Amino acid sequence: MFTNITPTDKHSAAQYSPLALAYLGDSVYELNIREHLLLKANKSNGKLHTEALKYVSASAQAKFFEQISPILTEEELAVFKRGRNSNASPHKNSDVGEYKTATGLETLIGYLYLSGQSDRLEEFFKIIFAEK
Repeated sequence: MFTNITPTDKHSAAQYSPLALAYLGDSVYELNIREHLLLKANKSNGKLHTEALKYVSASAQAKFFEQISPILTEEELAVFKRGRNSNASPHKNSDVGEYKTATGLETLIGYLYLSGQSDRLEEFFKIIFAEK
């Protein structure tokens, strides 16, 4: 699933700002959700979008983080915390805690993607897809 990346070393990937990593991580996360839903069933765009909302909201991402948090390494947890503690501004209708957790998750996903840790990303996505 993550074969088209040109990995950066971990140190270089960690040099990006947390919000830049979250920007990338948001795209990686959503692409994987969309691919999973599409391959699971050939449905209309509207139905796929409705199903994707179960995964991509800040609330859903915060729940996903809770699922993977027990298996995070110290390094991964540190990257997550950098994103969670960044100055990201939540949407006006978002729960601040969930939004910050979602931003931390996106930061972690962006970091793992950029540093070429595709096996670890796949491990995380297997967890989320097993739950739904």
